[in-house]
Amino acid sequence: MRSGGARRVLAVLAAGLAAGGLAYAAVDPGPLSQAERAARTGQDGIWKAVVPPRGMHGEFDSNDPIGVAAGRRITADCSINWLDPDERKLYCFASATSLVFFLEGPHAWLERARKQWPRLAVR
Repeated sequence: MRSGGARRVLAVLAAGLAAGGLAYAAVDPGPLSQAERAARTGQDGIWKAVVPPRGMHGEFDSNDPIGVAAGRRITADCSINWLDPDERKLYCFASATSLVFFLEGPHAWLERARKQWPRLAVR
């Protein structure tokens, strides 16, 4: 059972949250499309991938090393890439998730990909 002081604190907190919700509802214009939001803010958003202005070419014919290691060609545009600090070679990734997995053990992934690449390169 809660004490009277705890009940009062919870009541004040609930009233504050309710008032904040009403104030937000008064100024919220409702759901906006991405184009409407961009027009209001003057931005396209921060999550848009940046494609390099000039073509970049990575190892494995710019295919994702994780896909190559799995025996599949997954084309990447090199907007997400990694430069091997040892060999100074560029590797392109189809997604940030792929890059994150790759960085857990880059040399092991590259070894697997290099074993698979001769079979995939002839296609």
